[in-house]
Amino acid sequence: MIAINEFSSKTELDNSFAEQVAQLLTAAINKKGRASIAVSGGSTPKGFFVALSQQDITWHKVTVTLADERWVDENSEASNTRLVKEYLLQNNAAQADFFDLKIADKLDQEVLQQLNKNAKQQVLPFDVLILGMGEDGHTASLFPCSDEISKALAKDNTDVLMSVKPKTAPHQRITFTLAALIKSSAIFLHLCGENKQNVLQQAMAGDDIFAMPIRAFLQDKNSTTKVMFAK
Repeated sequence: MIAINEFSSKTELDNSFAEQVAQLLTAAINKKGRASIAVSGGSTPKGFFVALSQQDITWHKVTVTLADERWVDENSEASNTRLVKEYLLQNNAAQADFFDLKIADKLDQEVLQQLNKNAKQQVLPFDVLILGMGEDGHTASLFPCSDEISKALAKDNTDVLMSVKPKTAPHQRITFTLAALIKSSAIFLHLCGENKQNVLQQAMAGDDIFAMPIRAFLQDKNSTTKVMFAK
């Protein structure tokens, strides 16, 4: 299911969104003693990250991770880890723990098994999940062009993290699977601009999740994806 929240400006979206996420994380901490949040990369969330980093949360009880990551060096411009550390893990949020998806130079089966084990023990299920969306309808690194897409979108997949090699985008990726992501307590899709609005409308108009993987979230009957949008 889907709920669309439209804001008059990106700044209004960033501030309102940050307040809402802070409330959810605080509620999770009060209930369980800790909270986990998975975020996405790209240019869209930068302002939101800054706004969230300034929220008054018991940040040392929060674990932050990424919905997916490119298997590149952290110093690379393509690194989502770099983005999160520069924009989110600052100010009050500097006290948060970070669950790193890139823990070795090579993403082999041994590393993947260790990451799956660690993720199940330390961060899942997520209290808050913030997705982005590409113009091809991919989200996280669930790419329609990849050979791994069928397994990545299988709800009975016991792997929570997978290696993905998209054919239309650079870099090997590691991504949380649909089976892991869809169990998040609160799911958001963060979008800005008319192009992304058009892609969202296209996604909502069809039902083939393999053509546009974001549909797997938008059409799930057991969860609600809240779209946070500003032109």
